[in-house]
Amino acid sequence: MKKMDYQNVKGTQDYLPNAEVVRRNIRQILEEVFIQYGCQPLETPILNYTELLASKYGGGAEILEEMYTLTDRGERELALRYDLTIPFAKVVAMNPALKMPFKRYEIGKVFRDGPIKKGRFREFTQCDVDIVGVDSQVAEAELMMMALDVFNKLELKVTIQYNNRKLLTGMLEVFGIEVEKMNKVVLILDKLEKVGLAAVISELSEQGLSRSTIHLINQFLTDENNTSFSYFESYSNQNEKVRQGLNELKELESYLEFLKVEKLCVFNPFLARGLEIYTGTIYEIFLTDQSIKSSIGSGGRYDNAIGGLIGTNESFSTVGISFGLDVIYTAIRTSTEEMKENPYVDYYIIPLGTQKESLLVANYLRKQGYKVEYEMSNKKLGKALEKANKEKIRYVIIIGENEVENNQFKIKDMFTGDEKIVSYQYRD
Repeated sequence: MKKMDYQNVKGTQDYLPNAEVVRRNIRQILEEVFIQYGCQPLETPILNYTELLASKYGGGAEILEEMYTLTDRGERELALRYDLTIPFAKVVAMNPALKMPFKRYEIGKVFRDGPIKKGRFREFTQCDVDIVGVDSQVAEAELMMMALDVFNKLELKVTIQYNNRKLLTGMLEVFGIEVEKMNKVVLILDKLEKVGLAAVISELSEQGLSRSTIHLINQFLTDENNTSFSYFESYSNQNEKVRQGLNELKELESYLEFLKVEKLCVFNPFLARGLEIYTGTIYEIFLTDQSIKSSIGSGGRYDNAIGGLIGTNESFSTVGISFGLDVIYTAIRTSTEEMKENPYVDYYIIPLGTQKESLLVANYLRKQGYKVEYEMSNKKLGKALEKANKEKIRYVIIIGENEVENNQFKIKDMFTGDEKIVSYQYRD
């Protein structure tokens, strides 16, 4: 009989308890902040009709290449969701009685058959907040402020880069990019920080753009004033999209300055966010120390998705932000390789031939609200103390026959080596 090859599917992984407790703590912090900001919980199916996820109002061509598709027994074409955004847009489209503005959060698994790198997998957990029914940039400011609160509580220093798709596509129109090549050019520009200027210009040349267009884009990419809003003023007179995008960015900046977070939120005129869904302001969150190069959160405005799904082409003002639980977990593990103290065990009880009495003490401490682990596998004292050290458990309670006879137990501080005797009545 052939032995089964017990391996995880490529791009998926198990999280053992020591990892899962950290992930659940991240999730709890995210959820607490979401609720603080007035967001309501929502859950949507993992399994969807392919037609919904493949809608032109979905993730766009690049993501569709990564979509997992399947058929059921009725030969219906189905797909695993690749994000939580289109399922959310579907909920709003199906529930016209929802009171606006509607703010929801959802935390759930999504699937993409894409490249694997540090912090990026094919099955991963997204934590999303979306607001529908707010025209003003106050919605974007609220979500960016919320992101800063999240990472402050997670003790990770981040920078939020932001831009506006109207501004970017308007500039590309001014430079002579045709409509049918726009999305491809935007995707190429989105790689600027990853691959550098020379590679971007080379890729643009392969798109059959004219020399004058490539020259204008090159000038735009290299102009030292391109991070100033004033740089775009003259272009705003030539193109309506540039004008609208610039006005939206100025409005957003006024909120960020008033909230005194403008130093943490940086305008990046080349940030593109590859997804075709975005129609206005876009943003990505990066670790300030660059210990992970890819973004650990992102989002933007997508006003056409809900109306497109309903089939009315009505504009629904919608803004979202998404946090990647797995990449945040990787960032936290990278920044705190050495955990100071196990936060999930207050006391670890080691019985030395005193199983029943030790259970009594465990029960007594748990009733007082402490988190107690009781050693059930009869480990010898040395092995049990080794486990406590390895798992960074600070306080160990050792209960032998002497302790029971003297109605006491001993607490050992594994960090300092100090020991303390505590009185305890084992029998009435």
